[in-house]
Amino acid sequence: MYKDQIIIDGLQYCKWDRDYFLSLQKSGITAVHVTLVYHEMARETLTRFAQWNKYFEQNSDLIMPVMNMEDVHKAKSTGKVGIFFGAQNCSPIDDEIGLIEVMRKQGLLIMQLTYNNQSLLATGCYEQNDSGITRFGKQAIEEMNRVGMIVDMSHSAERSTLEAIDISSRPICISHANPTFAHDALRNKSNEVIKSLASRGGLLGFSLYPFHLPNGSACTLDDFCEMIAKTADLVGVDHLGIGSDLCLNQPQEVLEWMRNGKWSKAMDYGEGNASNSGWPDDLSWFKDELGMENIYNGLLKYGFKEKEANQILGGNWYSFLKDGLEPKS
Repeated sequence: MYKDQIIIDGLQYCKWDRDYFLSLQKSGITAVHVTLVYHEMARETLTRFAQWNKYFEQNSDLIMPVMNMEDVHKAKSTGKVGIFFGAQNCSPIDDEIGLIEVMRKQGLLIMQLTYNNQSLLATGCYEQNDSGITRFGKQAIEEMNRVGMIVDMSHSAERSTLEAIDISSRPICISHANPTFAHDALRNKSNEVIKSLASRGGLLGFSLYPFHLPNGSACTLDDFCEMIAKTADLVGVDHLGIGSDLCLNQPQEVLEWMRNGKWSKAMDYGEGNASNSGWPDDLSWFKDELGMENIYNGLLKYGFKEKEANQILGGNWYSFLKDGLEPKS
């Protein structure tokens, strides 16, 4: 039954090449939210779009761009993997609110307001003081709502996240993070945030990044499904998805770019733990094309109904994006 469903991974940043596109196709994943940029500014972001245009041209038998949910159905019916883009920071808009619409028209469907640090829009989860959404941030959220760009608060601090949920006239997402009750990492989210997110129609994508999981790289499939089940008990199944945060085959320099960008000369350990300075060991049950199917089967084994497993593996992402990406007239 897994192969018949629309399966959506709400966040990946793997090494993009033909071998990996083949692996994605074999996995049965219908669409992937691809991180286009981390710290790149507007001009650099356009170059990333150009690079992906080349990927689409050279691998048109395997992947296709997604601009709306009709494209997801097309990907499913043609056996291709749909790719839709997001930014893990607000850097692509520089300090210019008009670039939100420009980037949306280029295909940037999702944008985080922060990536760990204080930004022009909000406070990141690694800052000591969370001043909330800025004046620019409030207007940026309104503009994102207008043009149909999803607000993502995965790397944002508590107050900023709660304020974004309240300010946004449309549901927002936390595309890749876990509850703090499962593992108390700075990027993981409190029960208050998760309840507020769900109450406004938002979506939480569970991350498989080991540093944010119970028991780290030793997290079992049962551990992961238990975390989902406890969250479902908290807010229901309708607001849950997967945002794997998978970064397969990436070199150390990519990890350093994520954390340091151009702002730091020293290696940023984020949560102050030097043992987190390299890539964590892969989860044994989520490191190849069977990963998402393993979660699907694991949820069924744990006691979720087939409909609920379908929702978590893609149905909820589909509904959330279908509503959220439609521009306002």
